[in-house]
Amino acid sequence: MIIGSEFSQKYHQLIQKIGELSEGDTRQTISVRNVNMGLQFDRSEIKSVLEYLQNLGYIDIETIGGPLLYGHISITKVGLRKCNEIN
Repeated sequence: MIIGSEFSQKYHQLIQKIGELSEGDTRQTISVRNVNMGLQFDRSEIKSVLEYLQNLGYIDIETIGGPLLYGHISITKVGLRKCNEIN
């Protein structure tokens, strides 16, 4: 697990990307591969960060499988609020 300011920066980048790809729609499923395109997290990093964001209630993991372990996610209303706070 990544801790400290390095995690905080990566967490912010990821939640912003998820918010952008969701276009503000909590019902839209988002490919984890698309989320990771510009960020280039490795498999274990993205797994840890996505699980953490889910535990915070910011995202829901929708499908499991694929090269990044999780296939699709969706942002929650709480996640959208957090994304707007960061921006």
